[in-house]
Amino acid sequence: MGLFEELKELGVNIDEGLDRLGGNQALYERLLGSFLKTMDTHAVTPDFDEEDLTDAIEKTHAIKGTSGNLSITPVYEAYTDIVALLRAGQPAQAKEVLEKVMPVQEEIIDCIRRYSK
Repeated sequence: MGLFEELKELGVNIDEGLDRLGGNQALYERLLGSFLKTMDTHAVTPDFDEEDLTDAIEKTHAIKGTSGNLSITPVYEAYTDIVALLRAGQPAQAKEVLEKVMPVQEEIIDCIRRYSK
């Protein structure tokens, strides 16, 4: 099984992501590397500061955008909810969504890393 097949099993909509890129698989794979960098530099943990949500909103918005562009659906959908909840001043609910998505997010990241060159 290859990278795309494994990602599909994890809920990533590879076909939609490739459509955005004119079917360019090599470009999609390179952009998956950008996703990894975004996750490394914008990682959000459930212990974010509930008093000042500015940093958490900025980071979750960046992850939402990158994952959406690549159709990394489970991450995109969760971070869409997280951003909305943070902006609505509901950090406890945002933490719940983040905690639920973290296992699949880690599986997707691990999968991409295994195939990175």
